Amino acid sequence: MPAIRYSDGITGILLAAGKGSRFDPAGVSNKLAQVLPGGDMVAVRAAKTLLSTLREVVVVVRPGTDSLADALRQAGCKVVQCEQAGAGMGVSLAYAVSHARDAAGWVIALGDMPVVRADTVEALAETVAHGAGIAVPVHEGRRGNPVAFGAIHLPRLLQLNEDQGARALLRECPVSEVMVNDPGIHQDIDTLEDLRRFG
Repeated sequence: MPAIRYSDGITGILLAAGKGSRFDPAGVSNKLAQVLPGGDMVAVRAAKTLLSTLREVVVVVRPGTDSLADALRQAGCKVVQCEQAGAGMGVSLAYAVSHARDAAGWVIALGDMPVVRADTVEALAETVAHGAGIAVPVHEGRRGNPVAFGAIHLPRLLQLNEDQGARALLRECPVSEVMVNDPGIHQDIDTLEDLRRFG
């Protein structure tokens, strides 16, 4: 029987419902569905990192991204489609959390950040599992993503409704900083040039 980890009650949330207008202003190419070396789509790589540490990962996608949603399901994620994703990240985040409201906490990651380390996810999850309300990773003096929230913040997370996501919570509530040796917490894919650097 496998050992029970402190992070077992924590659910991963992957935000993969953005349009990525900086990557392709025309809206034709979805940056999250671009293929990285090794064959995974960008968001699938990010999801697999969460799955390597957490038992359940809920991914929120927008309508019209069926191939990405299928790939995420095949990877082992629970995929939910947010019809109002265009209203902003806060709406997508609240929608995803509503599908995992019974968790002891959540590690909330971004679908365009595929090189975050698994041990960073584990450290954040365990920090929240040990009682922290919010845990953020810090590398070389700078905070990054993903961010973990304890169940105490469920009511506020469910009320998010704007593009700022959970930033207000980070400003207003106590935050535990987790020092990590992980430059990936600052590395996202916003442009085609960013994608090329990952090749």
